[in-house]
Amino acid sequence: MNRPAHAPAPLPEPTIHLSEGLHCLHQYYTIDAQAMRSLSAADRIVGKDELCDILSPSYHGAPERLQVCAVSGDRADLGIMMLDKDPLRLDALTQDIRASRLGTALKRAYSFVSITEISEYVPTVEQYAEKLRLHGAKADDPAYLAKVKAYEQRLPMMNQQRLYPEMPAWPVLCFYPMNKIRDPHANWYQLPFSERSNLMAEHATSGIKFAGRVSQLITAATGLDDWEWGVTLWGRSPEYIKEIVYTMRFDNASARYAEFGPFYMGYIMSPEEACKHLRIG
Repeated sequence: MNRPAHAPAPLPEPTIHLSEGLHCLHQYYTIDAQAMRSLSAADRIVGKDELCDILSPSYHGAPERLQVCAVSGDRADLGIMMLDKDPLRLDALTQDIRASRLGTALKRAYSFVSITEISEYVPTVEQYAEKLRLHGAKADDPAYLAKVKAYEQRLPMMNQQRLYPEMPAWPVLCFYPMNKIRDPHANWYQLPFSERSNLMAEHATSGIKFAGRVSQLITAATGLDDWEWGVTLWGRSPEYIKEIVYTMRFDNASARYAEFGPFYMGYIMSPEEACKHLRIG
């Protein structure tokens, strides 16, 4: 007797929203001094108020999360990081800036499109427990059971922060894109998963040492932008940014397999503070 073929599973409805997590956009602008000078004094004043309104949390189209920074160096002047469920809400804010009175004087210098994710290298509770046993822990040891229980309790909170990150109210914001290289002598994508996982565990251990001084968010950009990941670092002080990047470059995951893009170093301000600092208005 012939068995009926199983009907294919229904396809999900088309959507621009993610099944979990948020869209992320880093946007950097330079100020065109000549274009700014060509505006009337009244247009500059009104334009400054308009820009501050667009970048305000109370703006009618404000994304769920947004931070503004004044950027150090000549790569950019103004930096904006934003996250939202709807990618068009992020783009709409940039279009509102372009269409504003200061739009001709604010030139987009760089942007990076990515999404939040839970990395495949974040161990499950079972994988964490197995790793402890491989390092000599006994399954009936109270210390082993306590470590597994503690990890089980904090894992949901860690994954929530990865997918729906809260932006710390710290003064320093650093962003850079990165890849894992495909050099014939050091091809990350030809390593077995177990080896990649161990390398990333070493990398994570280096980063944990900076808890309370640096907060890190890794967003995924494969297929969305020219680089595979974006790294956002918030710091209590600029020196901590330098220290964590320097320290982690000695890990094999970075020293042998990482490629870094341009760094954008900024100092977080309110829109009004940023406009004042950048002599807008």
